[in-house]
Amino acid sequence: MNAARWIGSGGDCSVKQLQAGFEDLHDLDGGRKVEDEIQVQEVNYSISSSSLDAQHTLDDGEAANEPADPILGPRSFQDNSQGRAPEGGSAPSDEKHSISVKVGASLMCFIKGKGGSTQKSIEEEIGVKIIFPSSKEEDFIVIEGISAAVVTRASERIQVIIDEAVKSPSLEYSHFVSLPLAIHLELVDKLLNFQKSILGSSNAYQNENLDSDANGDTSEEKDKGQESDRGSDVAVKLKVEDDNDHVKVDNDHVKVDITNIRRVSYPTRASKPSDLRIEKSIFIEPKMMHLTILMLKLWNKDRVDAAAEVLQTVSSEVLEALRQEPVSVRLKGLECMRGTLAEARVVYIPVEEIGGKGRLSRACQIIFDAFVKAGLVLDKDGEQKLKLHATVMNARHRKRGRWTKKLDSFDARAIFKQFGSEEWGDYLIREAHLSQRFVYDENGYYHCCASIPFPVTMQVD
Repeated sequence: MNAARWIGSGGDCSVKQLQAGFEDLHDLDGGRKVEDEIQVQEVNYSISSSSLDAQHTLDDGEAANEPADPILGPRSFQDNSQGRAPEGGSAPSDEKHSISVKVGASLMCFIKGKGGSTQKSIEEEIGVKIIFPSSKEEDFIVIEGISAAVVTRASERIQVIIDEAVKSPSLEYSHFVSLPLAIHLELVDKLLNFQKSILGSSNAYQNENLDSDANGDTSEEKDKGQESDRGSDVAVKLKVEDDNDHVKVDNDHVKVDITNIRRVSYPTRASKPSDLRIEKSIFIEPKMMHLTILMLKLWNKDRVDAAAEVLQTVSSEVLEALRQEPVSVRLKGLECMRGTLAEARVVYIPVEEIGGKGRLSRACQIIFDAFVKAGLVLDKDGEQKLKLHATVMNARHRKRGRWTKKLDSFDARAIFKQFGSEEWGDYLIREAHLSQRFVYDENGYYHCCASIPFPVTMQVD
């Protein structure tokens, strides 16, 4: 556990290390609370000592080797008796207090706020200084103040910001538990051909996409239906008036026969993938193909380590659920998870366990429940029913620099017409990974933080 270290120049100082158990209010599992420990060091300087050495704010190595003092109550702070301000008075001007708060690199931006507005507001309202780490790899911030009360108040304010950020869609999922499929090169090749056929050909995307489907009619089709009910005669009312108002003609109706008028048909313009809001960025990379068990927001190293431990802990239960036998899945067809075919958001390949014994579903449910029990899953995610799926297209992955935010869907009707019954193949599930998003290993798959093996051969008694 890191601790804030203060060094005075020009006088004696007494250091009293306190360890305060901070109650993390991240409501990730039905009210379960995870406690983070924050070590606090108070330094009481003599009047001649008022300068600080900012270069020694954090000292990881020594903090890890020092024995831990008794833990105080949650969110409690205690002044050094020698430096406590007289009752009813203010703290001496030379006394400094600080705490080191474990936040997580991905949450730093929420504490800073847009243009540093949130940080500035806390500092001005409470009278503290918030120091952010120089490296993006560090998880701690330091709060400085003239008393334990103000730094405690600031830390509580920051805790509220963290709680809100974790539940916000603005904080991306950082990890997920996956069953890798990209290890099967045959499937990777099929997915590459799937992408090329969609992105490289425009003939497959004629205006047939405007035809009706199970998801409803288009407005253009309704207009065509109304036009077909009209007769071949068109009634035209004419009113002619000359400039001198001498002649006025007002014909009631003039019948114009258009049945003998030659009609000219023009070839229908083929729709390009871009017309259908389809681009390469919304496809899942074939070398990252996987089945998803659950999504996770792990915003600091402690939570990542806890998740890795959970996965390792359930390994024996998973093997038991699989009956120590290999398990394979069959991938066939396509389905739309969100939206309609005309306004699709997520397209995935349904998964069927070969043999129909439900062993894989039971094994995955064991993993899912273990993460929920550990308090590592958001409430809304923990309430969802486990559904194994292999996503192939996701509109959320669209590069926003080229499209407006309104284009959060795509037209998948022609895709389903061509690939809706595609036989993707049968594949053996070899292991489960705790995978990290946005970070990749040498093989191109998501970085593996932890893994557990699945049986690959039949055991012989």
